[in-house]
Amino acid sequence: MGLCHGKPIQSPQNLSENPTIPIDNEQELNSHTGKTPKFPFYSPSPLPSAFKNSPANSSVTSTPLRFLKRVPPSPAKHIRALLARRHGSIKPNEATIPEGSECDIGLDKIFGYSKNFDSHYDLGEEVGRGHFGYTSAAKGKRGSLKGHDVAVKVIPKSKMTTAIAIEDVRREVKILRALTGHRNLVQFYDAYEDEENVYIVMELCKGGELLDRILARGGKYSEDDAKAVMVQLLSVVSYCHLQGVVHRDLKPENFLFVSKDENSPLKAIDFGLSDYVKPDERLNDIVGSAYYVAPEVLHRSYGTEADMWSIGVIAYILLCGSRPFWARTESGIFRAILKTDPNFDESPWPSLSSDAVDFVKRLLNKDYRKRLTAAQALSHPWLAGHHDVKIPLDMIVYKLVKAYVYSSSLRKTALRALAKTLAIPQLAYLRDQFTLLGPSKSGLVALPNFKMAVMKNSTDAMKDSRVFDFVNTVSSLQYRKLDFEEFCAASISVHQLEGMESWEQHARRGYEFFEKEGNRPIMIEELASELGLSPSVPVHVVLQDWIRHSDGKLSFLGFVRLLHGVSSRTFQKA
Repeated sequence: MGLCHGKPIQSPQNLSENPTIPIDNEQELNSHTGKTPKFPFYSPSPLPSAFKNSPANSSVTSTPLRFLKRVPPSPAKHIRALLARRHGSIKPNEATIPEGSECDIGLDKIFGYSKNFDSHYDLGEEVGRGHFGYTSAAKGKRGSLKGHDVAVKVIPKSKMTTAIAIEDVRREVKILRALTGHRNLVQFYDAYEDEENVYIVMELCKGGELLDRILARGGKYSEDDAKAVMVQLLSVVSYCHLQGVVHRDLKPENFLFVSKDENSPLKAIDFGLSDYVKPDERLNDIVGSAYYVAPEVLHRSYGTEADMWSIGVIAYILLCGSRPFWARTESGIFRAILKTDPNFDESPWPSLSSDAVDFVKRLLNKDYRKRLTAAQALSHPWLAGHHDVKIPLDMIVYKLVKAYVYSSSLRKTALRALAKTLAIPQLAYLRDQFTLLGPSKSGLVALPNFKMAVMKNSTDAMKDSRVFDFVNTVSSLQYRKLDFEEFCAASISVHQLEGMESWEQHARRGYEFFEKEGNRPIMIEELASELGLSPSVPVHVVLQDWIRHSDGKLSFLGFVRLLHGVSSRTFQKA
């Protein structure tokens, strides 16, 4: 549900000649059928084409609506059925969305919003058109917004042909209402309805899309300018994630500048595909925009980390002017996302700072467990020292501390050893998180502090996402107070460390500390008991590799496996 797409602009000549930024033209024919596909997959952003038959200065106002009728084998094969169910296509092979009432018999399309939209606003010209509605400028006629320009997203009820589509609209309004107030999130004013439409009234951003600025700059930003953009994007994304909201459609078209001013702030828009997710839950429906969709979304098991992949794609585009993954079809894009790695060898990457390259690589890690969170990305050395950086509370700390408390004493000792190898930037991030939890004068944090810290940042969205339920399970655990040293051990993400080039060094040094302070002779039966495992034959065989035969102490392999945590399921796979 696109909020607002910018007006057509003329692509800069130098960008249209850049072969690294091709576009699938909106009227491109299906190579197999000779027809223009109509299925509304949430598709890629319109960047200029390098193909000979494409108009040199072509530009479109929104994403092309395409879906191939013949899809090569890939995760894309499930998308037709999923989207058809979501938006109400009746026949399995029918790609269009029905406009009539064939699918909506018995659907409740009464939202309970105000009914007097016409008496409050005068609709002006259309400024954007999305998948399921359009956005118009409007002017307030009465009340606090009298005489003020606003944006109104109009969603026809005739498009709401399934219960899921209706729920999408209801959820979008709830999320906007709950989250409004953040400086980098479009301001929500009110929602109205009549028999034909739902009207979402919001702040009117007059500065155009981030995509427009990228094109106007010839396809890429300087590092300093890219940092200014990324800080704003990460600020609003970290805010959403703390509240348990995953956007699911982050792309340059969905960030608008407030004004044409060069230093205008950016605002995140279009929460039509957003959803709630608890830190310990996964979503499984495939939505998003093809070029920006995360690998785990295609595997139908994802959380807030999927947004961070999209942020990584945007960062890649800002810094080099081309997409990290590209193909002529959605299926090809998905295969590229799953199978290929972004190119960091060609210009301008060798000339960019090592911190910039590391920042993008750690966001575009295909293993979501190794990806930076939004708060961690704001703490990355590449953004360190930026005047607008404010590190927010990070929910990953809650997940890690909960796992730590439930861990065996042996694993706690191993994690404490590994924590001693952390570098200054990692310690700085953890110090920020520790401070946000409100330690006592003696420098200790109790688990109830975790709940109090969240309460200071909570909105109604956090209640709807049931993040409070998860926080309550953490804060109610019985455990001694944590000093900063143990907090670091509890909050360390082994998977994220493993995704760094320095992982081997961390692991080896951590093992050295473990050897001096915590390693001891241990029997296989004792180790199995320590790990909470029954001493079955398969477990017995696998655990033999964990222990050195020379002295009966934990081997380096055992140390690393212990750091990751183990379960009976781990050994069922072994």
